[in-house]
Amino acid sequence: MSELSERAASGSFPAVANAEVEATKLNQGALEFMLGAQKMMFEELVFLGDEMLERTRTETHLFTEFVAKMAGAHSVKDIRTMCQECGQHQLDFIRRDSERLFKHGERMIATTSNLISGRAPN
Repeated sequence: MSELSERAASGSFPAVANAEVEATKLNQGALEFMLGAQKMMFEELVFLGDEMLERTRTETHLFTEFVAKMAGAHSVKDIRTMCQECGQHQLDFIRRDSERLFKHGERMIATTSNLISGRAPN
């Protein structure tokens, strides 16, 4: 028994040493993957909270602007003009919001690809 431990300590078992190194590398890779996935999920939760807050703020602003313009409209022509302007503001908001979400999707795809391939995330 002591002979085996002496041989292991002296490095007579290169296969065992290589297996330990490989196991360590695999464990390190799994740990990095799990930490990266956890970090990515946390960043997604933060992004979701920020997006919800920004969306609520913008929608409230648009609604306030709509109510103020509706209160200031005195004729059918004014109401029609106001509806066209508010509709344009809403379309602009949807366009900007969609562009921001598409850019975020691209970043998420890149981050996920880097995580899966084992490269460090930016």
